Amino acid sequence: MKDGKYVILCVDDDPDIRDTLRTVLVAAGYEVVLAASGEDGLRLYKQHRPDFIIADLMMEEVDAGTRFAKELKAMGNKAPFYMLSSIGDQMNVTVDPTELGLDGIFQKPIDFKLLRDTIATKLKGHA
Repeated sequence: MKDGKYVILCVDDDPDIRDTLRTVLVAAGYEVVLAASGEDGLRLYKQHRPDFIIADLMMEEVDAGTRFAKELKAMGNKAPFYMLSSIGDQMNVTVDPTELGLDGIFQKPIDFKLLRDTIATKLKGHA
């Protein structure tokens, strides 16, 4: 938490997605930290210790999202962590969400009501 607000780390290499997430989440009352790569995401994770994490599955490299997830898990991350995916149900075949330490997956295009509701519910249970 920062200044009484939950901190959400959003990691995505698409600036439009980052800007949209920031707009939606700031309007919902959250502090938002943005990263354009898995490497930046890890640095910002260490710096801000976010309360909730959202990261794109396929960033600058095909497996960048899974590498980011594995690094967070190795660091002992306890914050709820959701992956963004545009590959649909196919992700469940290629990636084991629990093995990566994920709490779930948001499909692109993002359902912002579902996003806000999920974050609120997870943060209540996590506090």
